Amino acid sequence: MTELSLPLDYSAIERILPHRYPFLLVDRITELEPDRRIVGIKNVSLNERYLAHQPGEPPALPPTILTEAVAQVGAILILSKPENREKLIFFMGIERVRYRHPVRPGDVVEIEARVKRLRSRMGQLDGYARVNGRVVVSGTMTFALGPAAGAAAD
Repeated sequence: MTELSLPLDYSAIERILPHRYPFLLVDRITELEPDRRIVGIKNVSLNERYLAHQPGEPPALPPTILTEAVAQVGAILILSKPENREKLIFFMGIERVRYRHPVRPGDVVEIEARVKRLRSRMGQLDGYARVNGRVVVSGTMTFALGPAAGAAAD
């Protein structure tokens, strides 16, 4: 893969993450500081198949989908490093997650992940999602790196 040039669009993100539509939940990466932090964008549209509908309430993005979007942004931070590009990243857990406000169609979600702890095969990221500067979800994600599918283990 060639050197990354910001902003990363959908096709550049597809070259980093193994996810594809409808499971790829990140539309753009706007900031990237290797080993430190990353900022991505998720545009929420009315035609998304996983919007939750409660009687009498407007549709909202389920918190689990929002959590996965935060995890994907964090995964891009880790997998964008040249030494990790041929590896798979596994979402191992999330702690201290807080869902603060619903995310609705038309919202632009700014997602930030910051490195809390980073080792060669494991790490933790603090993740935040904001709409209009207001935090809608936050939590600490733990991940592990493994060999790509079909590759021999170290």
